[in-house]
Amino acid sequence: MKPQVFKEVIDLGDGREISIETGKLAKQAHGSVVVQSGNCMLLCTVVSNYKSADVDFLPLTVDYREKFAAAGRYPGGFFKREARPSDGEVLTMRLVDRVLRPLFPKDYHSETQVMIQLMSHDEDVMPDAMAGLAASAAIQLSDFPFECPISEVRVGRVNGEFIINPTRAQLEESDIDMMIGASADSVMMVEGEMDEISEEEMTEAIKFAHEAIKVQCEAQVRLAEAFGKKETREYEPEAEDEDLAKKIHDMAYDKVYAVAKAGSSKHERGAAFAEIKEEIIASFSEEEQEELGDLISKYYSKAEKNAVRDLTLNEGLRLDGRKTTDIRPIWCEVDYLPSTHGSSIFTRGETQALATVTLGTSREANQIDMPSFEGEERFYLHYNFPPFSTGEARPIRGTSRREVGHGNLAQRALKGMVPEDCPYTVRVVSEILESNGSSSMATVCAGTMAMMDAGVQLKKPVSGIAMGLITDTETGKYAVLSDILGDEDHLGDMDFKVTGTADGITACQMDIKVKGLSYEILVNALKQARDGRLHILGKITETISTPNADVKPHAPKMVTRVIPNEFIGALIGPGGKVIQELQKETKTTIVINEDPVTEEGIVEILGTGQDGINAVLAKIDSLMFKPEVGSVYEVKVIKMLDFGAVVEYTEAPGNEVLLHVSELAWERTENVSDVVNMGDVFDVKYFGVDPKTRKEKVSRKAILPKPEGWQPRPPRDNKGGSRDNRGRDNRNRDNRKPRNNKED
Repeated sequence: MKPQVFKEVIDLGDGREISIETGKLAKQAHGSVVVQSGNCMLLCTVVSNYKSADVDFLPLTVDYREKFAAAGRYPGGFFKREARPSDGEVLTMRLVDRVLRPLFPKDYHSETQVMIQLMSHDEDVMPDAMAGLAASAAIQLSDFPFECPISEVRVGRVNGEFIINPTRAQLEESDIDMMIGASADSVMMVEGEMDEISEEEMTEAIKFAHEAIKVQCEAQVRLAEAFGKKETREYEPEAEDEDLAKKIHDMAYDKVYAVAKAGSSKHERGAAFAEIKEEIIASFSEEEQEELGDLISKYYSKAEKNAVRDLTLNEGLRLDGRKTTDIRPIWCEVDYLPSTHGSSIFTRGETQALATVTLGTSREANQIDMPSFEGEERFYLHYNFPPFSTGEARPIRGTSRREVGHGNLAQRALKGMVPEDCPYTVRVVSEILESNGSSSMATVCAGTMAMMDAGVQLKKPVSGIAMGLITDTETGKYAVLSDILGDEDHLGDMDFKVTGTADGITACQMDIKVKGLSYEILVNALKQARDGRLHILGKITETISTPNADVKPHAPKMVTRVIPNEFIGALIGPGGKVIQELQKETKTTIVINEDPVTEEGIVEILGTGQDGINAVLAKIDSLMFKPEVGSVYEVKVIKMLDFGAVVEYTEAPGNEVLLHVSELAWERTENVSDVVNMGDVFDVKYFGVDPKTRKEKVSRKAILPKPEGWQPRPPRDNKGGSRDNRGRDNRNRDNRKPRNNKED
């Protein structure tokens, strides 16, 4: 029986559409949709267990995978099967997760899985921009307790015009690449990179994206109504005890408020809060503790949160004693590690990042191999967050999604400032040694200084800051916090990271936990962030104001040389012999990249010693040397033969030619050594390729004066006969005795 299919179409303008379809695939999932734009198709399925898990949080997993078959390709590597997710897939998972998670009830603890798969690829459609729409649409068809539909779109700007979900080609020309996630009422997530735009321009881009998201949310509602919206499932909510909540609030609030107002350090404050909590727990009997233990902890945390937020709203003070606009003390240092190509330390309060820079050839570029995109990165940044940075001991199980996301944000913040003509592949690694508030922004600052220390000629230095927000919906009061602490991130309503130069924003990441954030508050937060960024930028430039003029003595120097493709084979040599020996002799690394468009080869020469680099350049010049017919060149004898001398052009060492004995002098020469010897330097005239011998011909005698009375030698007398092309006598050829063979 043919399935009944339900479909909604969203018009993106300029002839593009997005369709949402259900009823055909994956019907045993609790909700499933196929989202399509052009030939790009995403399948999203959602499932949530009916039994609550024994945890105090929502065990939500968002999984996004791109199937290689979607692009008609095989997975790379030895195993021809999709394995662990790529960084690109992980970043898409994070984008979707951050918008979905806040919309589930806080007391909903059932194992929930959202799986999104790229099933068909279109080069003109970027699939990550539709992943949030697919996830929300599938949830709308389920019976999950979920607040409202959401969607995500990418916004770009080309020639001053905003574009929703631009193509990859359009994105190359765009000065904005932002992903915005929102419901019909509220913007909830922003992440992207920009080309030094203003705060007002960024706000306009968010508004433009939000209008498109509203249309996509309406389409989801229509699809759910047509399909038959299911009744929201019942689940067992968390137990509540209002009397207990009030009792613990009264016991804890004033004490927490006093500790928060004291402005102590993270460890001192944590110990004081823990002591208050222990006192409250101890006030209950063992039986009450066993029965109410989870509720006591829950209500204490709520009281602590209220006290800290009220301190900021009422008195403008924060946990560490700062005012809302204050930045924590900063100290910086560069050239800390003696053996790296560049290094720096950036410390802001109780957050510290140690950054290193490594310079390499194009061979060290980061290769990206995804069904939706193939390419390479000549600048990339890795971020590591070890457990000791927060005073914890926990298992280390590979790179976390958080590390991938924070590293990507810092990379996007900095990459626009790496000049296009930078000859190196640049790898920045940020090691977080201490963390109490926005280590990703510390990474941006440390990365800037480390690259300048390494001699990378950044266009402009970049700094970053994390902003927070505390609001009171009843009174309308709010406070924007500059340079937030880890506790303020947890207790606040917004985590807004902004990076930029003195002239504009280069990247941002925003997560909003409160509904209906006004654009007025957003603009105020952006302006306050700019003041903070410029303050931090000043601290950076006090430490290192401009990039070092050159790389460090122990760091590799990079020189590039363009050569015609016809000479690449000679430089490589048979089986790579020439290039391998040259690298060994000069202690350099040589990489050759062919450009099929210009039909030229780009030779990268990397070495710590300038003499070695110069030797490689001389070899290339020698290989490319083309003498002109009729010109005179200086040569040196490098080999003596019975029938001539092998000479080398002095302006192109290694470029050899035979000087035949007959071209040494006008007089008859019996022995080559009678005229020239090893090491002799003299001039010769170049005659090009001799049509008889098909070899290059040079002559010494051609530039010497003819001896007086010199007469050309008469041709040899063959007595009427002739010689064949191998010099054999052809006389009486027809009268020769036949060879003795079987036919004889």
